[in-house]
Amino acid sequence: MIVLSGAGEELVSVLGSDGWSDYPLQFVGDGLLAAVRDEVAGAPDLARECRRRLEDRIWTGDRELAEALAAAVGDGPDPDLRELAVSLEELAEVLEGDPVHGGGRIDRQTGEVWPQSATDDLEFRGDEEEDEDDEDRWLYVESEGSRDGYRDMELFIADVEESDPAFAEELSRALGGRRPFRRFGDAVWRRPEQLTRWQWFSNDRHRGRARHWLAVEGITPTPPSSVIA
Repeated sequence: MIVLSGAGEELVSVLGSDGWSDYPLQFVGDGLLAAVRDEVAGAPDLARECRRRLEDRIWTGDRELAEALAAAVGDGPDPDLRELAVSLEELAEVLEGDPVHGGGRIDRQTGEVWPQSATDDLEFRGDEEEDEDDEDRWLYVESEGSRDGYRDMELFIADVEESDPAFAEELSRALGGRRPFRRFGDAVWRRPEQLTRWQWFSNDRHRGRARHWLAVEGITPTPPSSVIA
């Protein structure tokens, strides 16, 4: 894992020296939004290249990030979305949680993500918010389960197959048995070089889905000060 720092000079330097490699575009795009905002030399050209790659790939959430990059460098209109400091990682965890016991809410004022478990804990202690039913204050999130996560594993196997068919076959067997998530994870953990690749792949897809969900609700995440990938 590396830090793609929104002290944007570091990110621009990494992309300029190492090339794009397999760096996750959702993370890179957010870092470049911050770098453009901070007027880092070279950031606009890299933002345009990231936009092109996102438009070629077009995973869920890529279109929204591509439009944000285009607007940041003056190549397109500003998306009609409200900026809010929402953690895409925290939102993704809620979205892909248990549909029965999961869910949560986002504070429309601060962007803080509250999983249902945290809300339940407050209620147990008698510290719940007085305005917990105020839809002007809270944006409620329903968990959608693990279907998208399972699809991520299938797509990763397809991505690996060309370069490492034997490992792709091992991963396919893992998905065919009981507890596929655990078996898939165990197989990847035994291959450190593939583990990093899977983490970037999976996190990038989680982040894109969370970004798309926010856009449907009229929100775009505020460019962070730093991005960890």
